[in-house]
This record gives sequence, C-alpha cells and structure tokens, in this order.
Amino acid sequence: MLPITPTSSPLGFRYGPGMFGPTPELRSLDAIRPSLRDPHCKGPDPVYAIAMDVGMDVHREALLWRMLLFGVVTYAAGRLGEEPVRSQGHVHRVSRHSGWSPPEIYEIWAGRAVIFMQHRAANDPGPCFAVHAAPGQVVIVPPGWAHATISADPTTPLTFGACCDREYGFEYAEVRARGGLAYFPQLSLAGDLSFSPNPPYPHPPLPPQPPRTYPEFDLTPGVPIYDQFAASPDKFQFVSKPHLARELWNDFVP
Repeated sequence: MLPITPTSSPLGFRYGPGMFGPTPELRSLDAIRPSLRDPHCKGPDPVYAIAMDVGMDVHREALLWRMLLFGVVTYAAGRLGEEPVRSQGHVHRVSRHSGWSPPEIYEIWAGRAVIFMQHRAANDPGPCFAVHAAPGQVVIVPPGWAHATISADPTTPLTFGACCDREYGFEYAEVRARGGLAYFPQLSLAGDLSFSPNPPYPHPPLPPQPPRTYPEFDLTPGVPIYDQFAASPDKFQFVSKPHLARELWNDFVP
C-alpha cells in the first residue's frame, strides 16, 4: 500500500520515500455547517484533512495518462454535536473530458465508516443506502449519486483512500438547498449510530448493509486498490471513463 501516515496533531499526512502528494487541505467546521442537522453545533475544527493526487513517483505518468488520481482523507475523532464527524453531502461535478459525473472507489484504511448515498440530490432522492465498512473494505459510489462519508466511531479517527477522476469537483448546491441529504446520521451518548430523516425529502427505507466485493469490476478482495492499480492500471479506467461500464451502472446496488 502507499507509504503514507495520517497525523492528528496537526491533522494531515506524512509521505514516505518515493511518494508524491500535496499539502493537505483542511476543512473547517464552518465550511460544512450548511449540511449539518445542527449548523450551530460544536465539534473538532478542522474536521478533516484531504490530500488529492497522491501516489508513487513511478506511477505518476500512468495516472496522468488515464485521467485518474488517488486521494486520501483523515477525520478528527469526536462528534459534531449529535452527529458523527462526516463530509458534506455532495454530487461529483460532470467531468469535461468524459461528460459524466464520475464514480468513486473508497477504501477504508482505519476506523469504521458508513458511506451514505442516494440516487439523486433532488426532491425525490430515489433509493438510499447506508453501507457500513471496516478497514480493508471497498465501497463504490456510482456516477451522479449524492453521498457523504461518515465516521461510525467517535473515539477513533477515520482514514480512507479513494480513486477518482482527475477532473474531480464537488457540487453542493442541491444538497445545501435541502439542508443536507435525505437522512442525518446521529450518535447516541453511548456512541451508537442511527439515522433520522431530513424533512424536505420523502423517506425510502434505509437498511444497513455491508459492502459488496464488486466482481463485475474485477476488483480483488483483500488487495489494496492502489496495489491493484500498480499491477493493472487499466482495471480502473471505468472511473475516468464511466461509459465503459454503462450497463453496470443500471440498477447498481452498492
């Protein structure tokens, strides 16, 4: 796997030999308040650090040529009022080179995560999913879906990697216009995670589920996704060229 170490003080990353990566961006609590159930809550600040476009020097050209990049995110431990630490709900901006809102592959490295996703950020969200993932597990978010990554354990920082389109971008307007996604994650005093509905949306069932292994995408369970890319770079071309998996996105289940 990538020789990268998350740090908590300050929040960020330490890169190992032969690796490239940017100075991490820090997301403040004020930046994500518009998508929280209680925009006035207290919590860790910064909430998380994100470094987009990391990798080994020997793979930089292969990533550039395929319009792919890897990113890594680490969350602070704690909670945001009654909510867990989490990202803002968003949709991926349509990429100019593909004409698609690209998918994304998440891989949990430390902590416990829930990837919440819904078909649309519009008034009717369509089916919603809460995918619970532990270290080493992978979750795919398909093209155009609204989603957020949630830390399921307030006592432990969550760290995860992601494979995404090089022209990545985030659209927040539709989610913020409705005060968040279709469900808000909540933590009990004991640290148990549950979900409560966001009133502007209708509310389809939200059964918790584990991630799949995605054999249709030829992913190898238990092997880090960066290692899989290093061994077979074209395996991940469907991320930057979603049309290559057009039929797989129909009736997709995370």
